[in-house]
Amino acid sequence: MQPVEIKKDIFWIGYVDYDHRDFHGYSRSPDGSTYNAYLIKDEKNVLMDTVASGCEGTLLCRMAKVLDPEKIDYIVCNHMELDHAGALETIVERCKPEKIFVSQAGLKSMAGYFACKDWPVQAVKSGDTVSIGKRTIVFQETRMLHWPDSMVSYIPEERLLVSNDIFGQNIASSARFVDDFGDDSEYLRRVKEYYYNIVLPYSPMVLKTLPIVEQLDIDMIAPDHGLIHRGEKAVRNIIDMYRTMAEQKPQQRALIFYDTMWQSTESMAYAACSGLEENGVPTRIMSVKSNHHSAVMTELADCGAVLAGSPTHNNTILPLVAAQLTYMKGLRPLNRVGGAFGSFGWSGEAPKQLQEHLAGMNMEMPAEPVKCNWRPDRDVLKACHELGKTIAETLKKKCQEG
Repeated sequence: MQPVEIKKDIFWIGYVDYDHRDFHGYSRSPDGSTYNAYLIKDEKNVLMDTVASGCEGTLLCRMAKVLDPEKIDYIVCNHMELDHAGALETIVERCKPEKIFVSQAGLKSMAGYFACKDWPVQAVKSGDTVSIGKRTIVFQETRMLHWPDSMVSYIPEERLLVSNDIFGQNIASSARFVDDFGDDSEYLRRVKEYYYNIVLPYSPMVLKTLPIVEQLDIDMIAPDHGLIHRGEKAVRNIIDMYRTMAEQKPQQRALIFYDTMWQSTESMAYAACSGLEENGVPTRIMSVKSNHHSAVMTELADCGAVLAGSPTHNNTILPLVAAQLTYMKGLRPLNRVGGAFGSFGWSGEAPKQLQEHLAGMNMEMPAEPVKCNWRPDRDVLKACHELGKTIAETLKKKCQEG
């Protein structure tokens, strides 16, 4: 339980949760995550964020390797969600800080979670500063990234941004820094997974916040989940990646997700895939029985087209497809081309309903849904192939337009 010194007299003292599998409704298997907390030793000793409930013993043990917990003067709560603040009550009782800093909106969430009426709480707003000795903390509210109470803390003397939920990933590892992780593709996938399952709906706020971050002199970004971005190149890379994901410019790749009862809709999915691929659009097919809804959303990060397939079941869409659509709609993807298909026996409502769901997400729908009574014959499979071709042509045009 050793702390990790990330800069001179600044320590990571968080918790690595290898077993946690559900995070904000999405699955992170096979990894867990980290709840990152940071300790700054100065004339005023500062704890930046805490950890989830049940993890406070590890945090206090790591803290004690640096200084006595009762010597903590200030606690900064950049965000009151319980993966960051679940241990706060125990930590306040043990450390007895002089002040606890939260955002203006954080007062409400703190009062909602804790009996904190007698705590020494001070609300701060963007631009407020506090001197802790050799260093200064500058607060910047980042409302709706991803809660109204979210903020970040900047220490200019150290060129360090403690960034709360933004720029994070869910990775459980003994590595603390991106450059120590050793698997670039997995790191990039985890960044996309985190963004597309949590941050995506707030992309307009990301685009407003990035210019503020870029005005700061930073050579390290320390998020509250996952690996720390160390060095100017790493900082530039994650900022650029966030901008790309937030802009959601169409990419020439497609995603097909579906469910099937007797493989008719599955056959249609593969026929549509052939129409896409033969017309220059690489495609990933994902069964919602075999893939968690968060994995489907992560795949969407690189796809400018989305096709949904379901047989008709009780006059509607199969439940797992309906759940995927509901989850996707809440995350508000933009600038996509959509398509729908499905089979039926006695009634055939599902394809039209799928079409309406995708259109309701403001997707461009260049073709009518394809539906099949019973098993798909040659004509139906040809129609699915044509659906893929039409979507491919529409997507390529959309990509060329930018």
